[in-house]
Amino acid sequence: MFRIILFFIFHIFLSISYAESWSQFRGPTGQGHVVRDIQLPINWDRKKGIDWNIRIDGQAWSSPICVNDQILLTNAILKNGDLKLEVISINFIDGKIRWRKNLFKYSNQPRIHKKNSYASPTPFYDGERIFVHYGNMGTACLELNGDIVWKAKLDYEPVHGSGASPVVFQNLLLLSADGAEDPSLYALNKKTGEIKWNAIRDSEAKKKFSFCTPIVVEKKTGVQIISPASDYVFAYDLSGNQIWKFNYPEGYSVVPRPVLNNDIVYVSSGFNSPSLYALRVGGKGDITKSNLVWKTRKSVPRNSSMVIVDNLLFMASDNGVVSCLDSESGELYWIERVARECSASLLHGNGKIFLSDELGKTYIFKAERKYSLIATNDLAERVLASPVAYRGSLILRTEKGLWKIK
Repeated sequence: MFRIILFFIFHIFLSISYAESWSQFRGPTGQGHVVRDIQLPINWDRKKGIDWNIRIDGQAWSSPICVNDQILLTNAILKNGDLKLEVISINFIDGKIRWRKNLFKYSNQPRIHKKNSYASPTPFYDGERIFVHYGNMGTACLELNGDIVWKAKLDYEPVHGSGASPVVFQNLLLLSADGAEDPSLYALNKKTGEIKWNAIRDSEAKKKFSFCTPIVVEKKTGVQIISPASDYVFAYDLSGNQIWKFNYPEGYSVVPRPVLNNDIVYVSSGFNSPSLYALRVGGKGDITKSNLVWKTRKSVPRNSSMVIVDNLLFMASDNGVVSCLDSESGELYWIERVARECSASLLHGNGKIFLSDELGKTYIFKAERKYSLIATNDLAERVLASPVAYRGSLILRTEKGLWKIK
């Protein structure tokens, strides 16, 4: 009996610890929420409210993840014509580097978009190991101490570089590979790095490239991998079979990660004129005419991922205009120019929403039907990575380094 009690206590502790972790792009749920009711800092600048700040050589726009008091982030260093792709572990407590692991090296580099980097996808921690991804330039699995478990490379040609973050579900490592030809979704064996399947997109899109991180939805009818791409958002089962697809005409270069609420998934169609589609999850085949709940073209993001709080959908367009809508009907409650140009995704914690713009200001406003700005905080350094919450602190990656705000 005593062993059974210890077993349950141990697993409860593990669940709390994992919930506290910021384990993937947009946090433990992948939806931009701090899952525990923890107060986050709301006032800081370069001289106050900062626990520590470190400079990092190289440049990358991946958001960090935080597990077991380690901050883990990918990085790219371009020096003397050589590109080095690495993972860095930083001590959450004091900001000191624990370890750095070089994974891939190239003498020739592909061309990338000016807003992209050679290390833009965010790592994923599945409770045991770290998974990092640099598009077609390499994917790797590491232990928490930095030991390499495996390395692999996917054979596809991205356009403007890579941006979709890895996702782990059960034994699958899911990777979007929407490049110039044969865009697809890969599933690798997370234990070995071997390809289990590759689902080619069922689309005739003129512009095939996109950069969207999928989400995994568990329904009574089975698991669905929802993966936006050019012209369509697709749903696949765990064997890579297409379940359904939904068309957004002339959608391409899709970046914002989908969000899910009450069996409705919300997707942005990307460039040039993005639309937001709310569609009911379910059905088979082409569900374009049957599953649309509502849509809007007003101030829809090309880059920033949305967040939903108490059936309120918040989104930030690229020019800093923030909207609050009813997630079920699409009714607009408010729209305000909050920030300047922004690419980072929205973060929600304890009734507050955090939005960082590209010039380094973070705006905090209430997650309510009426707009109410709480604070504006300026680090005066370029920011494209999304803010991260861990143990009551904020972690912000800037062009020059990393800041822990207490």
